[in-house]
Amino acid sequence: MIPAAFEYARAGSVQEASELLGKFGEDAKVLAGGHSLIPLMRLRLAQPSALVDINNVKELAYIARENGKLRVGALTRHVDIHNSQDVKQNLPILAEVASEVGDNQVRNMGTIGGVVAHADSAGDYPTLCVMLDAEIVTNKRRIPAHEFFQDLFTTPLENDELVCEVVFPVANGPHKYIKFRRRLFDWAIVAAAAQKTEQGWRIGLTNVGPTPVRAVAVEQALGQGASPTEAAEHASDGLNPSGDIRATPEYKKHLARVLTRRAIEQSQ
Repeated sequence: MIPAAFEYARAGSVQEASELLGKFGEDAKVLAGGHSLIPLMRLRLAQPSALVDINNVKELAYIARENGKLRVGALTRHVDIHNSQDVKQNLPILAEVASEVGDNQVRNMGTIGGVVAHADSAGDYPTLCVMLDAEIVTNKRRIPAHEFFQDLFTTPLENDELVCEVVFPVANGPHKYIKFRRRLFDWAIVAAAAQKTEQGWRIGLTNVGPTPVRAVAVEQALGQGASPTEAAEHASDGLNPSGDIRATPEYKKHLARVLTRRAIEQSQ
């Protein structure tokens, strides 16, 4: 299908992008990789009045370690995250997740900022953001990840605000991310992440609700000496996932428990 008519503008800086977003109003969208936005536009499930293209804002494409944090610019492509030695040394689970995003075309064009701003609960990066207490940095403020993902496709971003970077704590201990899906390049039906830090285990779940989930009950059980099998039984505590053609709510809860156990056991 053909998208509805829209205006287009290309920004050369963060300030210019913000000004353009303010000019076009609340129905404007930022265009980075476009792999979520463009399909929605083609189906007319999204009909933005304008697109502000930020692909020329090179200042948003970087990876840097600073004061025990890993800073990743919003325009950093999935393939660059996967191949980055800084990421592999300081937060290898992030490189692992980047290698699991979509197919080669998506990984070469898609961006971490686009995935985070889109706020799809089936996205992989948001789960890491929430479970690791990452910060989402915009052109206006710093937002803790647990406050950023408010609902499905819903964030606190204002009309003229855009994601500029994601700041993760360094964590290079045992880790694993497991996606359960029908085909290789599909979104996860359910996914589970496990990361051991100096403070203990962090466990995250993907696509089991309208926002990413940090499985605190599992973390607490592990901290009290429970085995992976025992702790993983708490992965479905408090979950209320929606069903779809691929999985019922009960099956998603089952997957949450099974994948959490496997992620903990396979962490290395």
